[in-house]
Amino acid sequence: MSKTTAEFRQGVIDVLPILAAAAVIGLLWGTQAASKGLSPLEAGLMSATVFAGSAQIIAIELWRDPAPWFFLTVTAFIVNVRHVLMGASLSRHMGDIPQGWRAPLLYMMADENWALSERRALTQPLTMPYYLGLGAPMVVTWTASSVIGAIAGEWFKDPAAYGFDFAFSALFIGILAGFWKGPKTGAVLAASAVVAAAAKLTIPGAWFVVLGGLAGVLVAVLLHAEEEETEAEATS
Repeated sequence: MSKTTAEFRQGVIDVLPILAAAAVIGLLWGTQAASKGLSPLEAGLMSATVFAGSAQIIAIELWRDPAPWFFLTVTAFIVNVRHVLMGASLSRHMGDIPQGWRAPLLYMMADENWALSERRALTQPLTMPYYLGLGAPMVVTWTASSVIGAIAGEWFKDPAAYGFDFAFSALFIGILAGFWKGPKTGAVLAASAVVAAAAKLTIPGAWFVVLGGLAGVLVAVLLHAEEEETEAEATS
């Protein structure tokens, strides 16, 4: 087995548990899309071109006839603006990926494969085959399950009644646990959680996603600066 094949295979293996959850959520999203009048073709095209589960779920919840295009666009932007931070973080580890491929490959970036890529970069270089092994199956699984869900139509009336709406949240919490490095990690996660929860309760819209992410980044920067200052004092 070549190194390229082995890297791709490892990416697929690492993302398999996420694919199981993505298939369920995609199926349920497809049923919601069908209930709002989208055809299986339209649901599939939306998943393939947007490829953003959280933004798609929010968009379907806000979907009306006629569709509030401006409000949907602004909300989707707010929800996905975290990808700016995620992309900037991931770009630090793409040194082994050809320059011309880096921006197109970010199309495949989602919360889960971003987290797996970051975890991989802690111990090994992030290669293009490995990243494709993480991303390509997610795109295919999400799109295919969305179409199947749209075809299934009205089989699932209320996904929340089955607890499926929490599947992605539980999955991502499990991935975050792999980043644990002690109290400082806890401080970053706690800051994000507290600010996001407060924003969710007090500010309309999806600003809690942005504010929670920024709070975590700010605490991480402050802790890093404090660590560097301590190291500088110790060596002086």
